Amino acid sequence: MFHTLRVGAVDRLTDDSVAVTLEVPPELRADFRFTAGQHLALRRVVDGVEIRRTYSICAPTPAPGEEPVLRVGIRLVEGGAFSTYAFKELAAGDHVEAMAPTGRFVLEPRAGHFAAVVGGSGITPVLSMAATVLNSRADARFCLIRSDRTAASTMFLEEVADLKDRFPDRFQLVTVLSREEQQAGLPSGRLDSERLNALLPALLSVPDVDGWFLCGPLGLVQGAERALRGLGVARSRIHEEIFHVDEAPKAPPAGAESAVTGTVTATLDGRSGSWPVRDGESLLDAVLRGRSDAPYACKGGVCGTCRAFLVSGEVRMDRNFALEPEETEAGFVLACQSHPATDRVELDFDR
Repeated sequence: MFHTLRVGAVDRLTDDSVAVTLEVPPELRADFRFTAGQHLALRRVVDGVEIRRTYSICAPTPAPGEEPVLRVGIRLVEGGAFSTYAFKELAAGDHVEAMAPTGRFVLEPRAGHFAAVVGGSGITPVLSMAATVLNSRADARFCLIRSDRTAASTMFLEEVADLKDRFPDRFQLVTVLSREEQQAGLPSGRLDSERLNALLPALLSVPDVDGWFLCGPLGLVQGAERALRGLGVARSRIHEEIFHVDEAPKAPPAGAESAVTGTVTATLDGRSGSWPVRDGESLLDAVLRGRSDAPYACKGGVCGTCRAFLVSGEVRMDRNFALEPEETEAGFVLACQSHPATDRVELDFDR
């Protein structure tokens, strides 16, 4: 369900990114409370066409009784329908439709030593994590390893510098620029698995880190995971969120006549229904024909908004950049990427 929120501020971060603050009215504050690392699905309708995109919340989680601050980071993407609008047109006083926060790439405040490897706008959810855990737990430490193209393209420079000033003994920052030399620090270059394999043990005791959070482009996240696994880190301690993957395969045009390959039954908000699934169609698109309120945002296997439990039947997922291995093992699938592998499939969006 989408809610209309007023834009409180649009702050320019770099030449190609902004931070957008949304105001939450008192009656919606419970709905918009979030865990550090979660994201918002934003919606805009242009010429009758609905555009949905997800953006991570960069603000720290509010303390009990505090008003939630919804601030998201948006980087301009070439040809991006929503990011172009947000960057060039959106202003304070405008209104935006937003879904309640979702996502399982999260860090609940607790004692321990945490570390993150991020690239570009992947800093956005991790900034929320670091600020939240450091603010609320004196027995927590956080190491941030970030990669950006240049200093001028680095998002949230001031916010990260503020964490370094406030928590000098508990916040460790390492910055790598891929296209620009720094006066001090590490030499420029890509932060690939080979480089991380040598860098990480020199920075911290890798086995003692309680949770690793990897966020950014697909190549960086995969390289960081390979490096960590090579250094003996258990998969259960590695958490990932992918930004910027290639466009997902196109679904058949709406109304296109094609053979029916199966039937999907779905439960959503306590109500169930069944619909035919056409050849090449995802389970999500089949459900959307009967239930326009079915949850989704990116339709690219990245955000995880369409996560559902597979009650019965078998499916084939085209790709998955959102679910952790333990989630797929438990029976969860991404409806936007799933196709029936049996005549009948049953999904539950309420679990």
